[in-house]
Amino acid sequence: MDQHMVTTAFTLDGYRVVRTLGIVRGITVRSRSIVGNIGAGIQTIFGGNITLLQELCEKARQEAYTLLLQHAQEMGANAIIGMRYDANEVMSGVTEVLAYGTAVVVEKV
Repeated sequence: MDQHMVTTAFTLDGYRVVRTLGIVRGITVRSRSIVGNIGAGIQTIFGGNITLLQELCEKARQEAYTLLLQHAQEMGANAIIGMRYDANEVMSGVTEVLAYGTAVVVEKV
């Protein structure tokens, strides 16, 4: 699926929804390693951006997004509207990242 066909809006400019296939999601659960915890702890001493945790968060979001696209393609969608992210701490140091939206079939107007 072309990543330009994913939007947080509920419409896609230049296209019309011809069929709604339903909710799609991609979910990943990630934890920090002991090395990551120590490194992030050191970074917090100096303040600023905690790059080790930023990289972990970005990897988790990308993985959830990729799974979302796969789920939509399996359903026969060529676009996703209303795409969102959500994250929850499942347990201490373990975070769930969810990417979700509505799988649709669109055609050019």
